[in-house]
Amino acid sequence: MKTVRVVAAVIRKGGRIFATQRGYGEFKDGWEFPGGKIEPGETPQQALVREIREELDTEIRVGELIETIEYDYPAFHLSMDCFWCEIVEGSLELREHEAARWLDRESLYSVDWLPADIGLIGKIEEALR
Repeated sequence: MKTVRVVAAVIRKGGRIFATQRGYGEFKDGWEFPGGKIEPGETPQQALVREIREELDTEIRVGELIETIEYDYPAFHLSMDCFWCEIVEGSLELREHEAARWLDRESLYSVDWLPADIGLIGKIEEALR
């Protein structure tokens, strides 16, 4: 099975995190943490800075690795490095996503997370306590 390596930004502001809804592809309408594929020669942190700049027109600071999620989708294995991030500059303009929400601890489960992303919600819930 093919492995796809990606990165995800858990953008935190106060007691809330930023979630986005996919606007395209096989997983359209599912909720996820923004990010994308790691290009050859990039570190996960560099990939995350580039992806957020491209997708959300925003500069971020990449912090600590929260966890690497390993998840088997039917057609591929996903390996997703998930990092705490904060906004340095920009207003999170949606360029590829259908919608976005700031979620607090109480509303974390109010969106329909993609299967790989839901694996991170418990750790985020603990961190927002």
